[in-house]
Amino acid sequence: QVQLVESGGGSVQAGGSLKLSCVASGSRIRSVRMGWYRQAPGKERELVSTITHDGLTTYGDSVKGRFTISQGNAMNNIMLQMNALKIGDTAVYYCVADFPLEGRYWGTGTQVTVSS
Repeated sequence: QVQLVESGGGSVQAGGSLKLSCVASGSRIRSVRMGWYRQAPGKERELVSTITHDGLTTYGDSVKGRFTISQGNAMNNIMLQMNALKIGDTAVYYCVADFPLEGRYWGTGTQVTVSS
């Protein structure tokens, strides 16, 4: 059973930085793609960023130029460096991983709160 564990969320003032990490355990093969989505209260879940197994990245329009996704040293490990955080970035951030046989898995989420 694949499990995703996120870490690194917290509270920060506007303009500050946070770094999220996600590790997917329970699979012996590399994921096809991993990434981050977020959901703010009263809003739909939206794409933040994804990265494929060979390093291709995508970003949501609202985070381009401020967030950077990268692969960690371990298999099925990614990070999200978030800089110049805005109040509008406040949300629960969810890690997602796509596996060729097992399908898509979601983490339980980590809270990011940006205050003025």
